Amino acid sequence: MPTENDWDINPDKYLKDEDGNFKLKRDGTPRKKGGRVKGSKGRGYNYHSETKAKLAAKKKVKEKQKKLTAAQKKVDNYKKSINATKKTLSKLENENADKLISANELDDIPQDLQSEAQADVIFAANAGPQEDFLAAGEVDVLYGGAAGGGKSYAMLIDPLRFAHRSAHRALILRRSMPELRELIDKSRELYPKAFPGCKYKEVEKLWNFPSGAKVEFGFLERDADVYRYQGQAYSWIGFDEITHLPTEFAWNYLGSRLRTTDPEIEPYMRCTANPGGAGANWVKKRYIDPAVPRDSFRGADGLTRKFIPARLQDNPYLAQDGRYEQMLEALPPTQRQQLLDGNWDVAEGAAFVEFSPFDHVVTPFEIPLSWERIKGIDYGYASESACVWGAVDPSDGTLIIYRELYRKGLLGTDLAGMLTEMEYEDPFSVPGVLDTACWNRTGTTGPTVGETLLRAGHKLRRADKNRIQGKIQIHEYLKLQQSGRPRLQIFNTCPNLIRELQSIPVDKSKPEDVDTHASDHAYDALRYLIMSRPRINDTIQQLRQFRQESTFNPSDSTFGY
Repeated sequence: MPTENDWDINPDKYLKDEDGNFKLKRDGTPRKKGGRVKGSKGRGYNYHSETKAKLAAKKKVKEKQKKLTAAQKKVDNYKKSINATKKTLSKLENENADKLISANELDDIPQDLQSEAQADVIFAANAGPQEDFLAAGEVDVLYGGAAGGGKSYAMLIDPLRFAHRSAHRALILRRSMPELRELIDKSRELYPKAFPGCKYKEVEKLWNFPSGAKVEFGFLERDADVYRYQGQAYSWIGFDEITHLPTEFAWNYLGSRLRTTDPEIEPYMRCTANPGGAGANWVKKRYIDPAVPRDSFRGADGLTRKFIPARLQDNPYLAQDGRYEQMLEALPPTQRQQLLDGNWDVAEGAAFVEFSPFDHVVTPFEIPLSWERIKGIDYGYASESACVWGAVDPSDGTLIIYRELYRKGLLGTDLAGMLTEMEYEDPFSVPGVLDTACWNRTGTTGPTVGETLLRAGHKLRRADKNRIQGKIQIHEYLKLQQSGRPRLQIFNTCPNLIRELQSIPVDKSKPEDVDTHASDHAYDALRYLIMSRPRINDTIQQLRQFRQESTFNPSDSTFGY
C-alpha cells in the first residue's frame, strides 16, 4: 500500500494560492507554512529558527578558519623575516666582511617583505666613507676630516652591531657634558625605533636593550676622569671628536678596558674627528701619518688600524643645496682648510706662525768640540719626559738643537740612565736646566728626581719657568737674522720638537701663552734651555770646563755653570 504524503494528511500546514492549489518548491513538493502550528507541542520552536542557528554556526566556523589562515600566513611571514634578519646579522658579525650589505644583497629578502622592510628603515648609511666605517673590521678606526660627513650618526650606529648580544657593553665619550648632550638627544631619536623596548636611564647616562646589551655615555674633561671607568670592561669604546682630548693618555688607559667574555663579540675602538684641536698632533701621528687613507695597517701596539677620511660631498643631506658648503667657505683660511678640505697639515691658531721647516730644520752635522752645549729637561711620568740638547754656534750665536729624548713612563733612575747613555758621544757631561717641580718634596723620604739625576753625575740647576718671557724668547730665536739664518735651528732627527713648534696652539683665554692642554713637553724643555741664556764659549773655556769634570761634586749646594 503506498505511503501517504504529509500534505495529503495535513493540507492545512502547506501554502496555497488563490485557486486553492499548493505552492510548490523547486523540487515540486508543496511549500510548508511558516511558524508554529496552532496547538502543536514545543512552544517557541520552529524549523526556520533551527535553520538560522545552523547557518550562523557555519558562518562563525568559516570566520574562525579565515582568521586562523591569516594568522598562519602572518607567522610564516615572521619566520621569513627572522631568517632574513639572521642572515643580515651573520654578515655584520663576520670579521672578514669588508663592506656593508648592499642593496643588491637585500634583494634576497622575500618580495612580500621588501616593502615592509623599507618602511621600517631607521638609518641608512651613506655610500662611501660612512658605509666603510660601519663595515670596517680593524680593531681601531678613525673616521675624520671635513665637517658634515655624518660622523656623529655613524658613531651612534656602530655600537649597535652587537646589541643583540647580552654581554655587549659600549662606551661613547666626548670631552664635555654639553657636547655629550647632543649625542644623547640623537640616540633618543634612533635607539627606541631600532630596538623597541630599550630604556634610557638619565642618571647613569645608560641605554639598556632588550637583549641585556648596554650603551653608556661619558665625558672626559680631564685626564683623571678616566678613572671613573676603572675596573670596567667594554667590548666597544668610541671617542667622538677625539682631537678635543689634548693627550693620548685617555685613549691609552681606556684601551686597557677593551675586553669581553663573549667569543661571538669582536672588541672595537672607534674615533671621529675634524682636523685641528688640542690633540690634533697625537691623533695625526697615530692614525694618519703611518699609512695612506683607507689602507689597513698594524700599529706599534699590534692593533690593526685604519684612517677613513670624511668629505662634505659624502653626506647628500648637507651637500645637496650647497648652503653648508657656503658657510664653510666663509671661514678663516686655516679653519676652511680643516673643516672644508679635511686638511690635517694646517694648525689652527698656531703659536709660532713664523716657524718654517725650510728655515728652522736642518740636516744633522758634526758639532765641533768648541761649541757650548746645554740641555733642557721637562719631566713627566704619566705624560712624556722630554729633553733637548743644544749647542751654540760661536760664529753668530745660533742655537742648534741636535738631539731629543721623548719618552713616557720614566722613573728618575730610568731618565738618568738614558741621559748618560745618550751623552756617551759628547766630549763631556752636558750641563742643563731641570723643571723646578723635580726638586720639590711631596712628603716622601726618598730622593727627588733632581737629586737622582745629580747623583748620576748630571750637572743641573733649576729652570726659569717664566712662561710668558720664555715664549717671547722663542719668538726672538725664530726670527731671521740679517744673514738670513735664524737664531734657532733644529736637526731633522728631533721630530717631536718640530711637531710641537709647528702645531702648538695659542691659549684662547690667554693669547700671550700657549695652550697647556696641547702636547707641549718638548716645547717646555726648549723654553727652559733658552731661558738659561746659553752663551758662546771659546775653546779655552770649554777645556776648562772639561778639566773641572773630575772636581764636580753632585752633592754641592751650588752647581751648574
